[in-house]
Amino acid sequence: MRGQLSVKFNRLNEKGQQMSGTSTDPGRAGDSTTEGLSADYVVIGSGMGGAVTARALAERGADVLIVERGWRMPREPQNWSPTEVFLNRRYKPDETWLDHRGRSFRPGVHYVVGGNTKVYGASLPRFRESDFEAVEHHDGTSPGWPFSYRDIEPFYGAAETMFRVHGRVGEDPTEPWRSTPFPHPALEHEPYVADLAGRLREAGAHPSANAMGLDVAAGGSCLRCYTCDGFPCIVDAKSDAETCAIAPALATGNVRLATGVRVTRLVAGPKGTSIQHAEATTADGPVRITARKFILSAGAANSAALLLGSADESHPHGLANSSGQVGRNFMMHNNAHFAAVDLSRRNDVVFQKTLSVHDWYHDGGDGYPLGVMQLVGKVQGAMMKSYAWAVPTFVLDQVAARSVEWLIMAEDLPHPENRVTVAPDGRIVVSRKARGTTTHRKLMRRSRKLLRAAGYDLIATQPFDISMNAHMCGTTVAGNDPATSVLDGYCRSHDVENLWVIDAGFFPSSAAMNPALTIAAQALRVVAESELAT
Repeated sequence: MRGQLSVKFNRLNEKGQQMSGTSTDPGRAGDSTTEGLSADYVVIGSGMGGAVTARALAERGADVLIVERGWRMPREPQNWSPTEVFLNRRYKPDETWLDHRGRSFRPGVHYVVGGNTKVYGASLPRFRESDFEAVEHHDGTSPGWPFSYRDIEPFYGAAETMFRVHGRVGEDPTEPWRSTPFPHPALEHEPYVADLAGRLREAGAHPSANAMGLDVAAGGSCLRCYTCDGFPCIVDAKSDAETCAIAPALATGNVRLATGVRVTRLVAGPKGTSIQHAEATTADGPVRITARKFILSAGAANSAALLLGSADESHPHGLANSSGQVGRNFMMHNNAHFAAVDLSRRNDVVFQKTLSVHDWYHDGGDGYPLGVMQLVGKVQGAMMKSYAWAVPTFVLDQVAARSVEWLIMAEDLPHPENRVTVAPDGRIVVSRKARGTTTHRKLMRRSRKLLRAAGYDLIATQPFDISMNAHMCGTTVAGNDPATSVLDGYCRSHDVENLWVIDAGFFPSSAAMNPALTIAAQALRVVAESELAT
């Protein structure tokens, strides 16, 4: 199978070489110039929240401008290079952020059309019903949301259709109820993963198919390659925000996309109750952006930083921040990677990310929830090198040939001192002390025990540090009380009447699931049910 893929890779790499050099040009078809940036609706950021909001508005006939600070991801052979993507950080920005001690780090974010979804693993699960309610954890309480699973459930189904989600009902003991089936059947396990599932069942677990967003239906473009999770997709088979939301939005004729435009400030009017315009910078100089309504979707850290940096006389602590909560309650999942090694068996899988174990999601045996085990894309030796830098690559290649890799994910709990602020030099500062670590340690112990029972000899662990800040959320929290939240249940600012913030910043809690589908579903809900579309 790898041989067949290499032939396809070579052909597509030739195509990528022909296309590279044009895909990031500011004048590419569909991208607007920076002259006269004005629309009824301006969406700042083109990741999951901004892209889905723009498409939903466009399909209602609205006049929408999407403003993206980056460019389109280039299509080039390096899209599939582990060395380029993981070691040389080819598609990550050159900027640095600061941690709570003032130490600089390069954040795991991507400033491109489609945002972080261009390199995400396309895992698109629904949150569970309990995730929208207050839940007691070992280390504290995960707060409830200002709306319920029942409120968002229809929009989960619509988002699954939009993002071509494949899944199976009936395997997962924790799956929430659903009013519609999955749009597509679950991805088939390759023999190694199918055997792994059998081993896990024999060990007493209930492994289930991952909900995945990929174009693998009849006539689909997906190659089921081993450079998917963490890589850009050169054939647009991954259900990312550009492919499934931006492109259809542009096709309506109601949307323009301005790339290379970085919004630096939101300027409120004289009364301070609405945004008058946005200030931005481009390669050609400053530009002013006007709109009737503004949707901020720059990501949990950057959205908070922009609001804090837009302070004025009416909003001395930051725009939309009368509660003092902008930037606070920063969360990112308590994550670790496991590489489980079976010395007696080689892992010949190509597309590995098709299986999860959720058995302890609601109860780890003592009445408290734990989290999930989720297969990740097949890791190669060069990818391991980004963490195990002192180990020779040929040794890592041998380990990778016999390992299967998991994401061990537990909930991070909100705390006001975990926060995003802005340094005097303009850099983002992320201060975080992980909450929920007791739960994560217990989850890792249970996961190791299960994998050893399934026949694995060695389990290597890579904990996530602050630079691996995927799944950031919670910095512009939604709630019913303006004194304790930034947004209402439809992501509208309590303070600023024409401002919505639609990205993972609105999450009151992080749950222990990948957040992308919930962001998309909430965006659809906001457009369908709130005053945004009026």
